[in-house]
Amino acid sequence: MSENATTRTPAYSVTEVFEVLDPAGAQRYSESTPGTVEEFGGRFVVLGAQPTIAEGDAGIVLAVVEWPDMETLEAWYDSEEYAPARQIAATAMRRRLVFLPGLPATI
Repeated sequence: MSENATTRTPAYSVTEVFEVLDPAGAQRYSESTPGTVEEFGGRFVVLGAQPTIAEGDAGIVLAVVEWPDMETLEAWYDSEEYAPARQIAATAMRRRLVFLPGLPATI
């Protein structure tokens, strides 16, 4: 295993949908996004889950993607491949998208 593979720190994107403004657009977004996530090495660990709220406020549905590292996550977000889905999301839903660094893997 290469040194780079053992020192990469995973990253996570968390999407929290608060309101669907255009159901057809939201459907197109949900159909087009997984392929781009996979293409960039992301892996859904939560997809379309309705949260159980223990404290505070939460959206109506959440998704969490694990990425190899923050650089890969940012490359996906800024990519030509994801751009059409990103444009759809801008008008189809009111959401929060958060990027988080994970903890380094232990050897």
